Amino acid sequence: MYRPAAEISTRQQLIEQLRELLGERVSTSPSVLEQHGRGESWHPVQAPDAVCFPHSNEEVAEIVKRCAASVTPVIAFGTGTSLEGQVQAVNGGICIDLSEMNQILEVNSEDMDCRVQAGVTRRELNHYLRETGLFFPIDPGANTSIGGMAATRASGTNAVRYGTMRENVLGMTVVTAKGDIIRTGTRARKSAAGYDLTRLFVGSEGTLGIITEISLRLHGLCESISAAIVNFPDVRAAAEATITTIQMGIPIARIEIVDSTYIKAINAYSKTDYPELDTLFLEFHGTRAGVAEQVQMFDEISQEFGATGFQWAEKEEDRQKLWRARHDAYYAGLAIRPGYRGYVTDVCVPISRLADCITETRADIAASGLFAPVLGHVGDGNFHTTMFIDPDDDEMFQKALEVDRRMVRRAIEMGGTCTGEHGIGMGKLKHMRHEHGDGAVEAMQAIKAALDPHNIMNPGKVVAC
Repeated sequence: MYRPAAEISTRQQLIEQLRELLGERVSTSPSVLEQHGRGESWHPVQAPDAVCFPHSNEEVAEIVKRCAASVTPVIAFGTGTSLEGQVQAVNGGICIDLSEMNQILEVNSEDMDCRVQAGVTRRELNHYLRETGLFFPIDPGANTSIGGMAATRASGTNAVRYGTMRENVLGMTVVTAKGDIIRTGTRARKSAAGYDLTRLFVGSEGTLGIITEISLRLHGLCESISAAIVNFPDVRAAAEATITTIQMGIPIARIEIVDSTYIKAINAYSKTDYPELDTLFLEFHGTRAGVAEQVQMFDEISQEFGATGFQWAEKEEDRQKLWRARHDAYYAGLAIRPGYRGYVTDVCVPISRLADCITETRADIAASGLFAPVLGHVGDGNFHTTMFIDPDDDEMFQKALEVDRRMVRRAIEMGGTCTGEHGIGMGKLKHMRHEHGDGAVEAMQAIKAALDPHNIMNPGKVVAC
């Protein structure tokens, strides 16, 4: 991308200033810049001018102040697993990699909460908590950073029981576009004091400020956990069984749909031998008696929709194997199409429209000729498709764009949303007005302009400015 010589000179001066501040924790290595110029999405690399690795709130604030003074874009980076182009440096700028801010600052076992720096990953946190009888339940699959999960309003496989990041973040520390350090929320479980700034920053994708610390709600480990897979004659039957389960109020912890195409890929990649049918992956949490009751009720429901082949996993190592196979589905698909990239997209609809939306989407995929298996967190109406495409085949890419566009339009017309958990980034920016309308988008733009008047915080994402 062309930049005037004066701008290049200003960026170089800024980088030298940052080196004076952080020393070797500022990198302009081409490989580091490339690594920080993309997530896991199909978007091409758009690298920053430099990457900083701060260790404290104060260092982040000083970096942002110096960027603000030269009107230089600032992009926060966690683990690089975003799926809609959230970390691309569309106008260059300074990437702030928070991975070295990875301290667990406090755990309050009696109150079931904790405070962590943004670079702590969910697995690190749960490993630390293992002796306390508590755990953090949000599980988007990848070993993502807590800061990135808050910034994208992540959810995942446990959301049907434990909610999303929106419900599990109590408060946070944020560095604003001016370089101020502010704190939102308290450890209290509810508050009616002023605007809810915590919820404003959750899901803002780094466009309003940089999240550096997060206070989280924790949950107690259950006495009994049982996981299973069960096969169905088709996706509609699996979705209808899910709908009935939710409507009956069964407190299921996880209920995931994986279509037969993905199951075949998983078997080949993970060396499993699951029946190659449309399948639900399930997990039940509670007391032994409670889990037994949940299992019996689900078994009765599923039989009504032609379920077969229950396989149970009660030992921890067996449950981990089952969920690892589910989480590795993306890589299993890539192994089927070597050299391809995954165009991953998601939508979320009211639970009553789930079966229709999945069925119509699969028919659309079949008509397109794309290799695009489907899976999803169907307990809350959220499902995904990954369209595996040849990066050198523009016709295939255009087909994927069209399938995505129709999938989103279908979901919105059913009363749903263009994304249940991936976020907007750049990839779904084009759907914002269709979903929210002009007035709501203009309100979002006004918030962005008020908090970031020079548009330096992750520009080009979430709302068009």
